[in-house]
Amino acid sequence: MAGTGEIDEGFYSRQLYVLGHEAMRRMGTAEVLIAGMKGLGVEIAKNVILSGVKSVTVQDVGQAEWSDLSSQFFLQEAHLGQNRATCSLPHLSALNPHVLVLAHTGPLNEDLLLKYQVVVLTDSSLDDQKRFGDFCHKHEIKLIVTDTKGLCGQLFCDFGEKFEVLDRDGEMPASLTIDRITKDNPGVVICADDQKHGLFDGSKVIFSDVQGMTELNSMAPVEIKVCGPYSFSICDTSTFSTYERGGVVTEIKQPIMLNFKPLSEALNDHQLLIMNDYGKISRHNTLHLAFQALHGFVKKEQRLPHPWSQSDADLLLNIVKELNSVAKLEELDEAAVRSFSYTSRGDLAPMNAFFGGLAAQEVIKACSGKFTPLQQWLYFDALECLPEDGVCPEESSFSSNGTRYDAQILVFGSEFQQKLLRQKYFLVGAGAIGCELLKNFALIGLGAGEEGHITVTDMDYIERSNLNRQFLFRSKDIGKPKSEIAAKAVAEMNPQVNITAHQNRLDPDSEGVYDYSFFMGLDGVAAALDNVDARVYLDKRCVQHQKPMLEGGTLGSKGHTLVVVPHLTESYGPAKSSSGNTIPLCTLKNFPHRIEHTLQWARDQFEGLFKQTPENVNLFLRDPKFIERTLAHGDAEALEILGGVWSSLQEMEAGGQRPKNWEDCVGWARCKWESLYNNDIRQLLHCFPPGELTSNGLPFWSGSKRCPHPLTFDPNNTTHIEYVMAAANLYGQIYGIKGTRDYTEIRTTLDGVSVPPFSPKSSVKIHLTDKEMEEDRKKEGDDAGKLASDAFNLFPPLIVIFLRFQPLSVSSTDKAQLEELKGKLSLLKSSAQMYPIDFEKDDDSNFHMDYIVAASNLRAENYDIPAADRHQSKRIAGRIIPAIATTTAAVAGLMCLELFKLIQGHKKISSYRTAYLNLAVQYFVLAQPCRPQNFQVAGKKYTLWDDFLVEGRRCNQQEMTLADLIQHVKKTNGLTICSLFYGPAILYNRHEDRLKMSVSSLVKMVTKAEVPPHKKMLELIPSFDEDEDCETVPTIRYMLL
Repeated sequence: MAGTGEIDEGFYSRQLYVLGHEAMRRMGTAEVLIAGMKGLGVEIAKNVILSGVKSVTVQDVGQAEWSDLSSQFFLQEAHLGQNRATCSLPHLSALNPHVLVLAHTGPLNEDLLLKYQVVVLTDSSLDDQKRFGDFCHKHEIKLIVTDTKGLCGQLFCDFGEKFEVLDRDGEMPASLTIDRITKDNPGVVICADDQKHGLFDGSKVIFSDVQGMTELNSMAPVEIKVCGPYSFSICDTSTFSTYERGGVVTEIKQPIMLNFKPLSEALNDHQLLIMNDYGKISRHNTLHLAFQALHGFVKKEQRLPHPWSQSDADLLLNIVKELNSVAKLEELDEAAVRSFSYTSRGDLAPMNAFFGGLAAQEVIKACSGKFTPLQQWLYFDALECLPEDGVCPEESSFSSNGTRYDAQILVFGSEFQQKLLRQKYFLVGAGAIGCELLKNFALIGLGAGEEGHITVTDMDYIERSNLNRQFLFRSKDIGKPKSEIAAKAVAEMNPQVNITAHQNRLDPDSEGVYDYSFFMGLDGVAAALDNVDARVYLDKRCVQHQKPMLEGGTLGSKGHTLVVVPHLTESYGPAKSSSGNTIPLCTLKNFPHRIEHTLQWARDQFEGLFKQTPENVNLFLRDPKFIERTLAHGDAEALEILGGVWSSLQEMEAGGQRPKNWEDCVGWARCKWESLYNNDIRQLLHCFPPGELTSNGLPFWSGSKRCPHPLTFDPNNTTHIEYVMAAANLYGQIYGIKGTRDYTEIRTTLDGVSVPPFSPKSSVKIHLTDKEMEEDRKKEGDDAGKLASDAFNLFPPLIVIFLRFQPLSVSSTDKAQLEELKGKLSLLKSSAQMYPIDFEKDDDSNFHMDYIVAASNLRAENYDIPAADRHQSKRIAGRIIPAIATTTAAVAGLMCLELFKLIQGHKKISSYRTAYLNLAVQYFVLAQPCRPQNFQVAGKKYTLWDDFLVEGRRCNQQEMTLADLIQHVKKTNGLTICSLFYGPAILYNRHEDRLKMSVSSLVKMVTKAEVPPHKKMLELIPSFDEDEDCETVPTIRYMLL
């Protein structure tokens, strides 16, 4: 971008959904200076460069030392003795081709600062912070000061006396469907009950498409007051016309003006401290003084305190007490001051990752006016990473040895470093969080010893949109496996790292690779996954094998971390039901009222027309039993599916839909347009006219039911012609026919297209709810639940998605038509196969998003729903997760701090932290993890971590019989097994004839499948005579070793 005004949407794709185009354009004009290129400085520089400012200058007068290698990931041993900024420059420049990166090796001065809009100071003296802080404040230069010392860090922002925030939180403005509006003072707006409004007192809104109370449509933004989750009050509506129906209320975001104090003034204002761990309020107030005291210590002694020196800690504490004689804090955390002194020489990669993410986000805010800046101090510590016993170790174990881990040894000691080197860890995912974790793993030396090892797996390949936040990848790596390239990159950072890259998906199919022996050889697991199902599966494997798991995730500026500790904390747990986010089929088909509905409808159209139908055709052509198995799912569905297959194979002249040439494809697209945006709407209005009343005498078309209107095709309307172009090209692709983007040619072809006439039918039934649809299906003899599951198992997920846009009921008289179809299809077995299309959102040349955008916006026009631009449509229809490097870095840093605690072997739950953060608004909640829930069986308490471990073959003896197993559980646990399950299979329910069978033979007999050779643990779920009604019981883990 570099100030040109043009945004590379391919490169910044996921970040654009966090910041937006306007903020990115403002950033493209900003020049940033980052002073100090140790670990924290380079982390900030990396994140800011990836974000897309105009230029970044990195400044440092110092030379690389051994201690820098503990956290400066762009320095290597060969750089020792050379300038840090100069050595980092080539690596930083390679991160983003759109950002100019420069190095400055001279000292900071006022003339240099005047060249920049934003200045970041790291590893700076308090005198410099005050001097440059006053200068920047006077000259309206945004200043960010940040530093980490061991396990403590600070962040400060001064954006001047008048800083305008254009968007305080970055959330999408609320757009809500109106159910009704009262005629009162003040008037109350009640929204449709499918979506909470999410507004707050003082929010401003505008109205559109309101019928009846039309005065609202022309009003300027109205300030609201929240009445409840679905209602709010507005102005006096008592003199307005009576509300009839319809309308959309849209939030209008208001800019806010903030005032900042210069650092020299803010030092004395404890009200400016933003808390993040509410169990540490006194500690954060104390750290505010401790950092100032540390500057005083360094100024006097010309050095930092010695590691774990009692005398230096006493001296620092005395300085803090002197400062507090002015600050007058009620409570000083003296233990924290001592720990701060003991570890202040340390430089830790996870701390720098966390503060580097936070500071870079503040740079983005300063450049763009997007999000709420920090006002003005933030302190964070992870002193819980130190040994829980609180015993001060010998100073000698913290001496520097001329190794890349020196700055980490200064905090934890050499013995702990050896533990890190011996670790065996499994990282699942090498995307954004995975790259950041691997960087941190390499820097701290995880698995970098002779006995240590890291295994990383990721099935994905590098795409261009990854480069903006997955910083281990470059343009030359596009198309290569993520895990392989990430492993190579971190091996260059730290050649001592032992790492193996896999391209396996973690699921039951890969249990032959990640089996019992693999998991039992691990010290822990880190999850860097992008979907809930994979997290749940990995969590289950960790619980099975009693292994700790680090988990983290991001959504734009929001992030979370979770540490799972066997027998101490709860696990990630099963997937929560997502039914609340599911759009009812009847809403999609007939009653959309939000753009999300029309986009999902368009996506379903795409899947059905260009993927599912061609796949059904190909199944029919190669599977002799396709018709037979389709008929097993009920006449209604079979008629739709088989009708679609016949139509796709039969040429147009014979009444089918198979095109011979490009002109046929254009004709099909034009007729499809007519059917979807005119005929179907006319049919709906025939069944439910605009003035229709319900049985209660209320308007049918009200609330979330928006009364549609049919569209008339206009070849000169851009959206109309774009639909035809995209649909015709995609239709041609599934038949192997080449199309064109020439609008003139398409319009000429349209002149010769004959659109069949249409008349609404009174016999058509339209379902109002999904429940009504299900009831009708049952009346027709179709078990809808069995249909859905069987259809998924037979043709995943062909039939299920196909049904979402097809008519939802078929008369029983159509059985004759079904028989006729079977006969017709038997004559088409020699037809040519079709070419199904897999939806790909990131290729702008493939017509996929062209189709989605046009199809959705046309339907939105039918229902008077505000249209969405291509960018917004791509996010919703493509189910894109917004992402930005700053949040990713911060989350990975927090995860690795929990890793330190795991390796220390902490036993107290109070030592661990679960984190929730939103960098957009400086929201941080760090809390103690939850303990695992207890359940009782026969009066005894258990948790999910408790199981009954049974060795099926002891000392190479013959395997246990079922009777042996029952006797063993009775003897060791005092419980009598009355039934036993293996998955859904019933192994035992007082079956006397099975007692003499070995357990593995019984599993084989009941499941009709061999136990795979890699399966060394069978999970058996028992029921006990002593508590037969207990819903949760400990699992029997039956070992086959």
